[in-house]
Amino acid sequence: MSPHLPHPLPEPGAAQLQLPPRPGTARPLPPLSSRAATASSAARAHPVAEPAPRRSCGAAQREPWAAGPLGSRGNAGGQAAAMGSWAAATWRLAGCSGRGVLRGAARRRGSSLRGGGERAASLSELLQSSVGDEEPGEGEAAGARWERRSPREGTVLLFPGQGSQFVGMGRGLLRYPGVQDMYRLAEKVLGYDLLSLCLEGPRAELDRTRHCQPAVFVASLAAVEKLNHLQPKVVESCVAAAGYSVGEFAALVFAGAMDFADALYAVKVRAEAMQAAAEAVPSGMLSVIGRREANYKYACLEARRHCESLGIDSPVCEVSNYLFPDSRVIAGHIQALEFLQKNAPKFYFTRTKMLPVSGAFHTRLMEPAVEPLAEVLKSIEIQKPLICVYSNVDSKKYMHSKHIQKLLVKQLVSPVLWEQTMHSVYQRKQGMEFPYTYEIYFSARHGTEQFPS
Repeated sequence: MSPHLPHPLPEPGAAQLQLPPRPGTARPLPPLSSRAATASSAARAHPVAEPAPRRSCGAAQREPWAAGPLGSRGNAGGQAAAMGSWAAATWRLAGCSGRGVLRGAARRRGSSLRGGGERAASLSELLQSSVGDEEPGEGEAAGARWERRSPREGTVLLFPGQGSQFVGMGRGLLRYPGVQDMYRLAEKVLGYDLLSLCLEGPRAELDRTRHCQPAVFVASLAAVEKLNHLQPKVVESCVAAAGYSVGEFAALVFAGAMDFADALYAVKVRAEAMQAAAEAVPSGMLSVIGRREANYKYACLEARRHCESLGIDSPVCEVSNYLFPDSRVIAGHIQALEFLQKNAPKFYFTRTKMLPVSGAFHTRLMEPAVEPLAEVLKSIEIQKPLICVYSNVDSKKYMHSKHIQKLLVKQLVSPVLWEQTMHSVYQRKQGMEFPYTYEIYFSARHGTEQFPS
């Protein structure tokens, strides 16, 4: 099968480039250890600094970033006042491993936000592999050479979505550096004890959309901290990431496009808005595996006609997830999904199963959730990812901050193109090697699963 939108990943490079600072950028930062030792005094100074030049997706990053405090601008709805007390925690999170997953918190732009505290980390510590096809740009050291390594030396990280939660999730991750700090910070952002809910349940509460999305987001990044602790080379050599639905937020934090706390707050708003939209209309999602003859659009059309015959105004029934060949998730009004289950042989469906979710996610029934998410994404800082991150909406790479903001909102009412995204990530010329893939999950015994692509 030909890929939907082929976008082969660039090969990782090995050059160690030194970029001279641009006029007006912050002075060179001391080593991470000495910065951590002076965190308390820096928190009183409220410094303002500008970032060094950024390169495009996949390009080398060798300059340190001056990182301002996490403040009120990045969060709405009453969270602003609490931001100042997070400075010490976010400093520890940024420096807990030198290559911590919270690289977004380690390189936030300097600003006049409330909260105080200079937090910075050298990206040469965070990202040792340079990727991309572009040549060294202006301002780079003269004579710098771009060497290439085999794609087999690179890695790809895939982040899970809603539905992967379970009571006890994350228990085996708490002993790794920074993970407990992540959950303490999450409690401040969310306003409830997420860790206790994950470890003890009850299951019914954890499965609620407003709770399970933040739970999956935090546990995913905690699992990456375990991976970074046990196999730091995997994190250093990562060339691309993708996330399934809410997993896209974790992928963007890992790629340095968003701060951990900012992204978690956006996930909180997203989850609450999606749950409210789901509760407004009796709806759900149906997993379907069909034969080659299956026509999913026709089946959805027939289901909508059935709903109209029942007197339902503007019924919804549409494909919401493209999982893999011959497998789809169809979402919409409950009556439409029941009709499809009853008439599965007519539509060449070999297996159907109702999913344990409360709404028709990634359909137009989620339109009430669009505005709340759009507003919160406008209020937080989003930057270009340091590695390639692929969007669920069109299976293409995110290009810039506005692109991210637009597609994260559009994702709510658009089908998840997971099958097409996998084609985009892994399409290669014949004979070209593949990077290793690490699928993130969070059982009590494991943090990630590795398999060669």
